Amino acid sequence: MTAVANKTLMVKSPSFTDDGFIPSKYTCDGININPELTLKNIPEEAKSLVVIVEDPEAPSGTFDHWVMWNIPVKNKIEENSAPGVQGKNERGENKYSGPCPTSGTHHYHFKVYALDRRLELLPEDTNKNRLLRKMEGHILAFGQVIGKFKRD
Repeated sequence: MTAVANKTLMVKSPSFTDDGFIPSKYTCDGININPELTLKNIPEEAKSLVVIVEDPEAPSGTFDHWVMWNIPVKNKIEENSAPGVQGKNERGENKYSGPCPTSGTHHYHFKVYALDRRLELLPEDTNKNRLLRKMEGHILAFGQVIGKFKRD
C-alpha cells in the first residue's frame, strides 16, 4: 500500500491482551462473534474507520477473517456488532469469521485504520485487496492488536 499513516491508533480488546490468547467464544469453536475493540488516538479529522482481521499464517497464505469499512468514528467497536459495511472475507461471506486454524497456534491481526473520508460506491463483494486500493492516500492513522488461537 502506498499510503502511509501519519499517526498510530491505540487498539486494544478487553477480551484478550496484545499477543495473548483469544477466548474460544470469538472463534469457530465458540459462538463465532467479533470481540470488542477499543480505540484511542483517533485523529480529529477522521471521517470513517476500517477494520481488517487477518491470519498471515494460514497454510494457503493470509486468510482474511473480516473486512469492514465506513464505520462511524468512535472509540469502541462493540462485541457481536457490524457498525460498517462488511465486505467479503476469505470464506466469501459478508461477516466476521473467527479464528479456526487447522493446526498449531496462529496470530490474528485486528487492524484498524482511520480515514480522511468515507469510501462510497464500494459494492458488498469488495474483498480486502480492493478495499486497500480504495484506501490509498486516505489513511490518517493505523493500529492493531494481535491475538493468538490454537484449537484443542
